[in-house]
Amino acid sequence: MPAQKKRVFNSMREQIIAALDIGSSKICCFIARVSESDDGLSYRPRVIGIGHQVSKGLKSGTVIDMEETETSIRAAVDAAERMAGGSPIHDVYVNVSAGQPKSSFFSVEVDVAGHEISQLDIDHVLSAGQKNLQNEDRFIIHSRAISYSIDGVAGAKKPLGMFGDTLGVKIHASSVALSPLKNIQTCLNHCHLNLKAAVLTPYASALAVLVPDEREIGAICVDIGGGLTSISAFRDNEFIFGEVLAVGGHHVTRDIAQGLSVSEVRAERLKTLFGSCLTDRVPARDQIDIVQTSEVGQEQAITIPRSMLTAIVAPRVEEILELVRDRIIETGLADLAGRRIIFTGGASQISGLEELARKIFSADWSPELRGDFHIRLGRPINVDGLADATAGPMFSACAGLLNYGAESPDDVHSISADKVKIGIFSRFGLWMKQNF
Repeated sequence: MPAQKKRVFNSMREQIIAALDIGSSKICCFIARVSESDDGLSYRPRVIGIGHQVSKGLKSGTVIDMEETETSIRAAVDAAERMAGGSPIHDVYVNVSAGQPKSSFFSVEVDVAGHEISQLDIDHVLSAGQKNLQNEDRFIIHSRAISYSIDGVAGAKKPLGMFGDTLGVKIHASSVALSPLKNIQTCLNHCHLNLKAAVLTPYASALAVLVPDEREIGAICVDIGGGLTSISAFRDNEFIFGEVLAVGGHHVTRDIAQGLSVSEVRAERLKTLFGSCLTDRVPARDQIDIVQTSEVGQEQAITIPRSMLTAIVAPRVEEILELVRDRIIETGLADLAGRRIIFTGGASQISGLEELARKIFSADWSPELRGDFHIRLGRPINVDGLADATAGPMFSACAGLLNYGAESPDDVHSISADKVKIGIFSRFGLWMKQNF
């Protein structure tokens, strides 16, 4: 990964960044002050404003009611602004889960005629890579040069000053469908907010919970949210994979609501307080009180064995973990990013998930994995100033957006021929003007 460029803050305004997590279960806004490290090469956010609101108008990360979505965004942003001192924010980093995110890799080569590789040669090969990123149907959110090759030998991270006949680059690109992104952009515009950058939810979550060593040697991050489960991977300090599965904690809640004939609000509470992934760990004598809704709409309080609830929760969580495992096998992530998985997100807090994941990601349970995985639960660790109530796994994506804003990585598709960085808002705004 290229060395981070030292950033110079010109004013107090430039030191404040804001993140907006638009999720299926909640909308959360963090406002943070970014401070420079002692070496001047890294920046760590400290949260000074927090606001979160129950998410309305979204389903599986997709806007289905713009008016309700805008109301939820305004409420979350207003609360964060008041906590931060009252000054309004304008630019926000926003996560994207909708639009069927996809990861793809491709390589390009240019002739360097055996001379010493200059920055101009590197710019040339990156410019050649830009041409492969153009897609009329999908929008490129992230594109990173993950490694270079010289004369066909891959693995070079810093080719500047080396010699060779050909210079190649391997690029990882993440894209989403345009329509869901346009809907998010419109909601933000109506709330008088500027989309500073869109960040894939799996990317953001990984930035929040992975320690530096995990990002370097390789790790997989799985964020089990309300409506979706996202999978991301890092290797050599680069984001190399990001996808989203259309299943999450809300599916567990609905199973409980249907299986026990309770409202979804009560089902969510039962899942949180008494739910478990391990059927053999719940004492047979444990009982819980529930309030059922009859066919005619009447409510009645009854007592049931806790094992009845576990028998509903465990199969669905097991299904989610098996879907994640199968996707990791299909994409070869174990070979790309190693055998370390960090689970985060609100639904990762269901009792017993870590132990169940260790079983499912073991060679005994899944021989095709050819070895066990190291499993741990993750919460935001790379952001300061979080209150106890917002320092848990369900806030990983929002915290990761702050990390992204602090690092401000350059994407291949955002570097023009004259080396001028073009933000996503400018590119997306231009697209809107040309098509509407």
